[in-house]
Amino acid sequence: MSIVSRLALIALGSNEESVWGDARETVQKSMLAVGQLSEQSAKFSGLFTTPAFPAGAGPDFVNAAMAIFTKLSPADLLDQLHRIEADAGRIRTRRWGQRTLDIDLIAIADDVQPDAATHAYWRDLSLDDQQAMMPTELILPHPRLQDRAFVLIPLMDVAPDWDHPLLDLSVAQMCAALPSAAQADVVRLDGANTP
Repeated sequence: MSIVSRLALIALGSNEESVWGDARETVQKSMLAVGQLSEQSAKFSGLFTTPAFPAGAGPDFVNAAMAIFTKLSPADLLDQLHRIEADAGRIRTRRWGQRTLDIDLIAIADDVQPDAATHAYWRDLSLDDQQAMMPTELILPHPRLQDRAFVLIPLMDVAPDWDHPLLDLSVAQMCAALPSAAQADVVRLDGANTP
């Protein structure tokens, strides 16, 4: 039986200089590297600036999103994304701090991992608990996807019709449900070239 290529949604961000340059250059070069993992033409969002999360955690981020097509398992794809982060000089020190490069696997097709109950547990955690706790296993879709304008707004460029398998909402619907202040924080970088 042949393995079918499936849609994977990726979020990228940087707010610190890397071996590849400033935050914008780092995101652009990482998008090229992630695009090499795709079985067919990758889709690239524009670039956006976003305040660091949580507020005061560092300089503004440059964010982007991609849709790629992969035959890799979620774990293998995540390993490849971590390799790209390491190539850019990413060192994992603390959660939600400044970073040279952050590449998150947001979703693969309609996969739910490890299961719906575990996903609901992490999705419903308070902000304080999110900062204090970290899952030890891959959770798909990303459990905070529906809350994050800096992920959803770039995803609008590449996969507005993708449906969350547990929330039964499209990227466009989740984006529209965000508070207007959160949407306003994500600003498209004019003239920013993506691959």
